[in-house]
Amino acid sequence: MEHKSIAMIKKLFETEKVDESFVNDLKKDERKGVQKLIKQYERQKLREQKIKQNFVQMSRYEKNCYANGCQYIAGVDEAGRGPLAGPVVAASVILPREFELLGLNDSKQLNESTINKFFSILKNQAVSYGISIISSQKIDQVNIYEATKLAMYDAINQLNPKPDHVLLDAVSLENLPCTSEPIIKGDQESITIAAASILAKVTRDNLMKDLHKNYPVYEFKSNMGYGTKHHMEMLTEHGISPYHRKSYAPVRNAIN
Repeated sequence: MEHKSIAMIKKLFETEKVDESFVNDLKKDERKGVQKLIKQYERQKLREQKIKQNFVQMSRYEKNCYANGCQYIAGVDEAGRGPLAGPVVAASVILPREFELLGLNDSKQLNESTINKFFSILKNQAVSYGISIISSQKIDQVNIYEATKLAMYDAINQLNPKPDHVLLDAVSLENLPCTSEPIIKGDQESITIAAASILAKVTRDNLMKDLHKNYPVYEFKSNMGYGTKHHMEMLTEHGISPYHRKSYAPVRNAIN
C-alpha cells in the first residue's frame, strides 16, 4: 500500500472515510504515528459499540410492549423532588417506534451540552410529549410526593395520542386510563423514561435560571435550588424567597 502522510491518514480518520480493510492495511505500517491513530480509532469504535449496545438494552421494555400489541408507549419521569426551592416538574413522552438516539440515558449522567441537544431532538421528534410544573406553594400544601404524582398525571393527560401503556420511574400511579409499569431506576433502564427525564430536567433547570435573575443571592442558576453550602449560608443570612419550600426543614429553620 502506498504510504500516505500521517497528517493525511489522520484526516481520513477524522472524516470517517475509512473501512476495516483500510485499517487492516494500515496495521502493516510500522510508523508510530500511524499505530497511534489505529489505537485511537479502535478505542472510538469500541465506545460506539458500547453506546449502541446500551441503547438496545434500554429499549427492551419498549420492544416487549410493542410485541404485546401496544402502539403508543409513554415514559414518565420528574425533576426536582429534593431541592429546597423551585417547582417539581414532570414530563411524559411517546417516542416513534423506530426512534434511535445513541447516548440517550438518565439526564443526570449527561453533560449540559449533550442534554440540551437531546432536549431539542426529543421535542422535535417525539410523537407527543407533556410537561407539568407544580409550584413550591402547592408542594407545601400537599407534600412533595403528592405534588410529584399530580405533575405526572397532568403530564400524561397532555399526551395526544393517548398512551396504551405507561412506563414510570419507580412510582406507581393509580386510575390511569391504560396499563402502567413502575421500573426501578427507570431512567437508566428505559429509553422512554430517560427521554422524559431529559425533558423534565432541562425544563426545570431553565426555570431555576430564570428565578436566579430575580434572586441572584441564592445562586439558583448553579445549584438549581438544592441545599448547597452557599445556598444554606444565604438562607441564614437573607432569609427565604417566595420560591422556597416552607415545608422543608432547612427552610423552616431559616424562617424561625
